[in-house]
Amino acid sequence: MRANFASTPEGARGRRFPEEESAHRSCFQRDRDRIIHCSAFRRLKHKTQVFVEHEGDFYRTRLTHSIEVAQVARTIAGALGLNFDLTEAVALAHDLGHTPFGHTGEEALDALMAPYGGFDHNAQTLRIVTRLERHYAEFDGLNLTWDTLEGIAKHNGPVAPLGPDGQLTGDVPYALADYNAAHDLELHTHANAEAQVAALSDDIAYNNHDLHDGLRAGLFTEDQIADLPIVRDAYAEVDAKYPDTDSYRRRHEALRRVFGAMVTDLIETSRARLAASGATNAQDIRDIGHPVIGFSDAMWGDLKQIRSFLFSNMYRAPHVMEQRSRVTQAVNELFPVYLADPTLLPQRWQGDVAQAPDETTLARLVADYIAGMTDRFALQQHAHYSGRDVLEGLWPGQDAGA
Repeated sequence: MRANFASTPEGARGRRFPEEESAHRSCFQRDRDRIIHCSAFRRLKHKTQVFVEHEGDFYRTRLTHSIEVAQVARTIAGALGLNFDLTEAVALAHDLGHTPFGHTGEEALDALMAPYGGFDHNAQTLRIVTRLERHYAEFDGLNLTWDTLEGIAKHNGPVAPLGPDGQLTGDVPYALADYNAAHDLELHTHANAEAQVAALSDDIAYNNHDLHDGLRAGLFTEDQIADLPIVRDAYAEVDAKYPDTDSYRRRHEALRRVFGAMVTDLIETSRARLAASGATNAQDIRDIGHPVIGFSDAMWGDLKQIRSFLFSNMYRAPHVMEQRSRVTQAVNELFPVYLADPTLLPQRWQGDVAQAPDETTLARLVADYIAGMTDRFALQQHAHYSGRDVLEGLWPGQDAGA
């Protein structure tokens, strides 16, 4: 049953470029489908989640991560009476702007772009769906509804407050500021509840699957995670119910219970917050001034401990740090190659290059191109221009078995 504070296709704020409605799909279903069919979504299959794509077939990529986030988000939205098509659209789109090599590539590109306004993967997602995808005859981008664009831009919260003059203050990523000047997404408010669900579904997905991938890679052991909150109780329950199961099934059964505990807590806590909010429509959610979707304080404290463990034992593990150093070098060396000679960009980019009025615009085109690369294409391009493989000899991880 749909809640009165849910977003509805009938209440959607439309598209920047008007289109006839579909006879078979709601506007939010149409948004979701356009995201799934876009080029940037397909490229996520070869973009890093934690491990560089060459390290094995069983680790999560940005594509499988996005699908897992969408599944979690759709379940939670349904339980809360929200619009699960809008929730799914935002969840599927949330990482489209990621560079090759994940957050490592983003940090490298942000540093390189510092003289030109910086780089932010969330802002880049908006740039992709409003400008860089060029498949439709009547417009650039995907022409998504305002509601979906709002969710993409603000799913992590307001971007910047308004000043006394009614203008945004603070540091707004250039891609967001550029688009918002033409199509106001009200970046000073919280997003719809559906986007808030998508944001925290991201947390649920990566906290769970990074434990699984870290175990598979041998970066830590089950004994090392046995005393983590949530995990401890999950293993105890599995051992009591299945005392003779093998270690792989034991691990899977425990981690699926960790997953379930996070989802259940988010649903129960958010249901209470929504009831207490007094919201009677989707706009009320934006105007409340604080998130309405969230974990309990106890669960949030437990997740902080899990994230701290993953940070120390996975994201900053010696092998991962060596990998980070090498791919950072690849990005650092690729960027000036294209900036110095933009004719090396593909032919279809040359029209934009010819019209670039200054170095800042040109640098942003180069950043767009590099950000769109997959891990392996970035490595191939770097090897082509540098004559060497930056990952040669790097430990490939423990990826045997189903």
